[in-house]
Amino acid sequence: MCLHYIFNEEKNMVMKDEDLIQRLMKESDEFLKAKQAHTELSKQLDEMENKPFLTPQDEIEIKILKKKKLAYKDQMERILVQHR
Repeated sequence: MCLHYIFNEEKNMVMKDEDLIQRLMKESDEFLKAKQAHTELSKQLDEMENKPFLTPQDEIEIKILKKKKLAYKDQMERILVQHR
């Protein structure tokens, strides 16, 4: 199998997933809420990580936010798998 073929297959899968994500954001409240929460946590993490100095409490908060963000990503992935 040539690399060009593999790349095209991966590109097609990404495009299909993007289409599916767009559809689920319109049709699935559960997916939409998980996506919105994931995006919000991402913004909060960016703000925290861009601080010039992190307190020990900030570092703990960052770990908590990352775990929550990952949980939402896992939830979105489970929903995607159900609809593929």
